[in-house]
Amino acid sequence: MQALKKISAYWWCQIAGWGANLLVNVFFSWTFRGEITTLFLWRVLILTTLGLVLTHLMRAVLLRLNVLQKSFEKQAVYFVAITASVSFLLAFLQQMCYSKFNLYEPNEIKFSFTSRLIGNTFNSFVTLLVWNLIYFIYHYVERVRNQQIESLKAESLIRDLQLQTIKSHINPHFIFNSLNSIRALVDENPSRARTAITELSNILRSSMQAEKAETVPFEKELNIVKDYLALEQMRFEERLKVKFDIDEDTLDQPVPPMMLQTLVENAIKHGISKNIAGGEVQIVSRFNNFHHVLIVRNTGKLNGSYNNGGFGVSSTMDRLKLMFGDKASFVLKNTHDTQVEAIVQMPVNV
Repeated sequence: MQALKKISAYWWCQIAGWGANLLVNVFFSWTFRGEITTLFLWRVLILTTLGLVLTHLMRAVLLRLNVLQKSFEKQAVYFVAITASVSFLLAFLQQMCYSKFNLYEPNEIKFSFTSRLIGNTFNSFVTLLVWNLIYFIYHYVERVRNQQIESLKAESLIRDLQLQTIKSHINPHFIFNSLNSIRALVDENPSRARTAITELSNILRSSMQAEKAETVPFEKELNIVKDYLALEQMRFEERLKVKFDIDEDTLDQPVPPMMLQTLVENAIKHGISKNIAGGEVQIVSRFNNFHHVLIVRNTGKLNGSYNNGGFGVSSTMDRLKLMFGDKASFVLKNTHDTQVEAIVQMPVNV
């Protein structure tokens, strides 16, 4: 059994192919002649042995000349030329063996050696052409399959690198903005600054855990956002009002980590902080048509930097495309003159 396992797939195909050719010859001899003669068995065994040896040598020539690496037109020329050459060699050796051991059929004796050689060369050419076509098709399919696998691996690698790049941008971006908020409190209200530092440590702990997964439960993401908003309310005080409209059934839905926090951060940076009177941030989570819909509304108005150049907008669009493809969408729009709405739709995970 161990010896059989060491036989390569190529040799199994060789044995199976030439074995099948032998059986076909035996079948037709029995069908049309009604008997299997010793003469016939010797002839078919010689043909099978020569076929095995010469096709193996032909394969070595194909590999040596790198035929499979050439253009399709050159492959066709090489295959025909090599097939014709080996067919002639097979027919010649076949005739030499028949002459040496006197294995000619009675009706073949009347033909000259040359005539028999030409006839056997033609028959051998058909057989070897089928062998080469199978060999070519197998390697063509195998090459295409390997190319597809390599392409998928490359796409997967690029996707992973892009996701990691986006994540590496999100966390420093968030940290720097949070530290700026704390810095604004240090001189004005030290006690509140200490509370803000505690809030920041909770957020950082959560964000570090979020780095370990491509998605996190929405409930966990929402808790990070609540910590972030508590930190920002230290800075904005009564200028920042927060409202939540959360369908509890959505809490276990997977979402990209730090995505909602980035959108809320964008809402405060481009909306609330630009308004002297401050404003309101509202977070909505619900199901709609087999999609998990997240909405971040804030007081403000869209402008060029908010809509096109903001990191939160570009990172959200990139992450949704990478993770969900065309199944997810992101829209940023004015609902009226004093309110901006960011809407994320992701496929429901059932």
